[in-house]
Amino acid sequence: MPSDPPGFELPLLLLTGFRVLIDELHAELACQGHPDLRPMHGFVMQAIGLDGTTAVELGRRLGISKQAAGKTIAALERLGYVERGYDPHDARRKVVRLTERGVDSLVRSARVFDDLRARWARVLGEERLRALEADLRRVTPAEIFRLDAPGWFGG
Repeated sequence: MPSDPPGFELPLLLLTGFRVLIDELHAELACQGHPDLRPMHGFVMQAIGLDGTTAVELGRRLGISKQAAGKTIAALERLGYVERGYDPHDARRKVVRLTERGVDSLVRSARVFDDLRARWARVLGEERLRALEADLRRVTPAEIFRLDAPGWFGG
């Protein structure tokens, strides 16, 4: 009977699966007119959301400093994915919002992720993929959409 694989292999396999999906997403987004997007940008735009946010709040959501959030906002602004403006309820407060290009990239990302999931279902079988997803939900916290991975990885 084969022995169990070493414990360190599980997180590496999960990370590799994540990396494969993200790399394939970005290759497809490049073909669809978004060649400058990087994995960090997806976390940032999700954290900005459709209502916008401030650099301070963005840093909190991502687990990074206000300065790091500001640099990322500046980069996304140069690429046309976000814009800065004032809060209509508080002129002292600067708000970062997604541009039409930013929203387009998120909409396209959602479609590509659906396509990638369908590809995995063809390889693994729909039933096995659903079981994998269900098992991962059982062993992970209910709050699965944490956006602080950039800060967590950065230490």
